[in-house]
Formats: sequence, C-alpha cells, structure tokens
Amino acid sequence: MDVSIIIPARDESGNLPGLLDEIDAAMKPLGLQHEILVVDDGSEDDTWSVLSERAAVDSSLHPIRHRKSAGQSTSLWQAAQLAKGRWLATLDGDGQNDPADLPRLLQHATEGKLEMVAGHRTTRRDTWFKRLSSKIANGVRSRLLRDNTPDTGCGLKVIRRDAFLRLPYFDHMHRYLPALIQFQGGRCESVPVNHRPRGAGESHYGLNNRLWAGLLDLMGVMWLRKRCRLPAECETMDGTADKEEQS
Repeated sequence: MDVSIIIPARDESGNLPGLLDEIDAAMKPLGLQHEILVVDDGSEDDTWSVLSERAAVDSSLHPIRHRKSAGQSTSLWQAAQLAKGRWLATLDGDGQNDPADLPRLLQHATEGKLEMVAGHRTTRRDTWFKRLSSKIANGVRSRLLRDNTPDTGCGLKVIRRDAFLRLPYFDHMHRYLPALIQFQGGRCESVPVNHRPRGAGESHYGLNNRLWAGLLDLMGVMWLRKRCRLPAECETMDGTADKEEQS
C-alpha cells in the first residue's frame, strides 16, 4: 500500500460523500495503491450510516467508529496503527481541505525525501475570530518551539507512517506534528494549499478547546523538546549500521 488517507470526522454526514468523491478523483490519476480510513469520532448524526453504505460498494474505504468522542489526535493515532500505507495523508472531515492538493504534497514529500509536508492555508475561509486566534496561536507556538511551520492547524498533511509511529502519543498531539517530527530528527516543510468554506454542519472547536488546552499542551511540548534525544546510530557485531539510520 502506497498511501493511507486518514479523515477524522464528527457529525460530518453532509460533507463526507462529496469529500470522498473528490479524494477518488484526485488519487485515481496517480496510479498509487491507496486506502481511506475515516474515523467516526462519536457522531450523533448519520455519519456512520453514510460510511457503512459507501464501504459496502467501495473496497478502498475502511470506516472506524468511536461510540464516544475521543478527539482528533486519538482518531489519527488509532487509524495510523491500522493503516497499511507507507505514507499517511490526513484531511479534516469538514471538506475545507481540498483533496486536489494531495498529489502535490505527496510529490513534494517523496522528491524532497522529507518525513512530513504540512499544508499552509494562505487564504483562510473562516470567521474573523478563527483567523485571529489561529494567527496568534501559530505565532506563539512558532516562536517558542522554533518549528518553522506557519500553520500547524491545517488538517492537510502528508507524513511517513514509520516516522509518525515513533512519535509520543498524547491528546492534541495533532497540533504539534511538525515540531514532534523535527524533535526526532525528521525533515518537515510547508506548502501552500487551498482552503474552502465549510459546506455543512458546525465546527466543534471554540475558545476553550483552542486557547486554554493549547497553552497547557504547549508547555508540555516545550518540555519534550528539552528532553528529546535524537535516535543514536548503532552497529551490530558484523559492522552493519542500523537500517533506519541508513535510510
């Protein structure tokens, strides 16, 4: 499997059918073997029914269900454990990320021999409050963590699965993926991507779960940055280097 596309979704029954169609249209010309893992994170609408009906006729779609919401980071982490692709590609389930950007991010990652490529929403299609809060959060995070990433909140990312699986897991880790990858010695770059208005439903993020939780998480990630050690090169008795170091 070349690519595993992961989509956390909560109450997104109105957006998922069109989003899945767009993913198929974007991936088909590439000729890459891919799968789509959609995590229904405790939805109270028809999200699970929509996914179940489509999975019955689409062998590339593999729905996963949380009966109670566990959050975006847990959804991503659990799907990554089940994924079979060498690369993970993540998108939000609200349809604001454009699947047409996926081929370009994948190409950038493979040609640049990167561990991760993060989308950068240069033109946001959100409310002024979300744009302002994201700008402040990105500025503070970038200055403190020095991760050289202008927009970690963008759900559109491409990550090597083996690099992702080596990261420490904690709630809200999805907001700090570029920094966490870099802490492990990986290379991450940002690429401008399209951003669209939400088609249906409502956002589940507000001031409380963006600002206050984010401040606590940031302190924790700063601690990780100081305590993190890069993988050490090791050799066996016959003199061969560790395979991960060679790659």
